[in-house]
Amino acid sequence: AWGEGLVHFMQNTRTHVRTYPYWCRVWLHEDVLAEMAGHRACMFSVALALLGVLLASIPAAVQSIGVCYGVNGDGLPSASEVVRLYQSNGITGMRIYFPDADALQALSGSNIDLIIDVANEDLASLASDRAAATAWVQTNVQAHQGLNIKYIAAGNEVGDQGGDTGNILPAMQNLDAALSAAGLGGIKVSTSVSQGVTAGYPPSQGTFSAGYMGPIAQYLATTGAPLLANVYPYFSYVDNQAQIDINYALFTSPGTVVQDGANAYQNLFDALVDTFYSALESAGAGSVNVVVSESGWPSAGGTAATTDNAQTYNQNLIKHVGQGTPKRPSAIEAYVFAMFNE
Repeated sequence: AWGEGLVHFMQNTRTHVRTYPYWCRVWLHEDVLAEMAGHRACMFSVALALLGVLLASIPAAVQSIGVCYGVNGDGLPSASEVVRLYQSNGITGMRIYFPDADALQALSGSNIDLIIDVANEDLASLASDRAAATAWVQTNVQAHQGLNIKYIAAGNEVGDQGGDTGNILPAMQNLDAALSAAGLGGIKVSTSVSQGVTAGYPPSQGTFSAGYMGPIAQYLATTGAPLLANVYPYFSYVDNQAQIDINYALFTSPGTVVQDGANAYQNLFDALVDTFYSALESAGAGSVNVVVSESGWPSAGGTAATTDNAQTYNQNLIKHVGQGTPKRPSAIEAYVFAMFNE
């Protein structure tokens, strides 16, 4: 169960503007209610329910679930308290959306695997100036000892947020060079993208609809880094309700919904992830793994956004990640969005 005291820290939060849903606040009590709020482009407010009870029920064998941690809200617990919360509930992975010094200090010696984002607005300087990438690594990686940094994400959904996608690959290359020069080549550099960068149906026909993704995918294949993908069946369902049954989106279909050659799909999450894999194969980067850097379901503020649906989706997601997908039947590393309202 979640720590009983954290509920007292979760008062007075506020919504933070973001293109994709900003999933929000975790209320911890004996009943353990996790309610998450945010908005999409239309700025509707959504919430992700019962995160605490879901994480408390993670099977011991599932070691691939992390939780995204944002720090811009009001009245949030300190970074050290958050780290203790992760540890006490067996959460082994964290994603932070910029290199927050307090969070990095608190994570020292925690053994929590970490994704650190480079802010989209910093990509231009890192892309154009290798010295800037070296300075970024010195300040945000080398200066903090005892961290388990797995990935650095060079931007989050840069194209969706109107950023210059031409900066992504050179920024990745300069960061890789800086890490290698510092003897930190084991930290993998990638970028986080939305499912909007892919197209094609069924999953075996997946391609990258965004032209900049091909060179990025090929570069990832040379470095051994994964592609970080934000995967939201909710948005696919809402945008295509006439074609997609909600049970397919919630992992509750009783049988196969989509037969794609030898691969049978019983849930939309697998189909979306395998569309990424097919796109990678089409781009000549079939060796690249997909890490689900965000996933969740809203509990308020939109079509089918209910507490029951949010609980169903997240509980089933947590149970499912250990099984993999029809195309890649091995455990999926996934991060639930998110720990707090901002």
